[in-house]
Amino acid sequence: MGIFTLGNLICALAPNYTVMMAARIITSLCHGAFFGIGSVVATNLVPKNKQAYAIALMFTGLTVANIMGVPAGTWLGQAFGWRSTFWAITMIGPIAMTALAFLVPAHVTQSKINIADECRTVFTRPVLLGLLTTTLGCAGLFETLTYIAPILTQQSGIAETMISPMMFLFGLGLIVGNIWGARIADKYLQRALYITLGGLSVCLILYSVFSGSAWAMTGLTFLFGLVGFAVVPPLQMNVLSRASAAPTLASALNIAAFNLGNATGAWTGGLVVDSEIGLAYVPIIGALLALAGMGLTWVNRPISLNIETA
Repeated sequence: MGIFTLGNLICALAPNYTVMMAARIITSLCHGAFFGIGSVVATNLVPKNKQAYAIALMFTGLTVANIMGVPAGTWLGQAFGWRSTFWAITMIGPIAMTALAFLVPAHVTQSKINIADECRTVFTRPVLLGLLTTTLGCAGLFETLTYIAPILTQQSGIAETMISPMMFLFGLGLIVGNIWGARIADKYLQRALYITLGGLSVCLILYSVFSGSAWAMTGLTFLFGLVGFAVVPPLQMNVLSRASAAPTLASALNIAAFNLGNATGAWTGGLVVDSEIGLAYVPIIGALLALAGMGLTWVNRPISLNIETA
């Protein structure tokens, strides 16, 4: 949180683009570590059969922050200039650090990390395939999410003024889906991966098929949020379960895999938009990426089945 706050302070004071870009890189350094360590702390606070639910609650905080923070940041930037958004985040940073100091239980302990041992655990076939599954699943999600506004306005005929309410509806789906995905993952991890990745694929296909109907897309946008973020707890638990001897590094790498999926989905979506098939087929390609992730789960199934039985 200290690095995050410092990076945003530099952004608020940046005199030119070079300093701004350097500050964004500094800010990004904490992302994988923060959520990686947060996942480990969350799972250490609860019984084993509640670990996915604990991770889901942590990511629900991220979801709520997006629902509240993105519109608030946009409004601040439009009303008082872009620097005001970074100043607001800089002021929130110390509040978050204070909350961590007082609210994270003192009994949470972590043994000293041996980087060499953690690397030997993480860089094995099951863990690497788990990380690739995360990347593919998130690429399928962000393939469509990155271009959801033009899909809704250009394909569905929804007014631009309705995009914010639609994204709020999407956000509600995120919260419900996050908790639902965790409930399944805590009971049946392997099954949760099939259900959530398969559900995301089906939803994205429907998103393309019914893209011409504003009413259908309203309901499907909520469903997209639900199944899209229902994949998060199972994907996180999938990697943590395979790398129990290196939870911190594995969790941080899985957050990096989420971000890689985000970037990959946005990039491939852009290629589709610029191609002859165009915007209408962006969700279809996203569905194929999610299906690839589900297929990889099947390839990796013996380890998953052993974990689930245990």
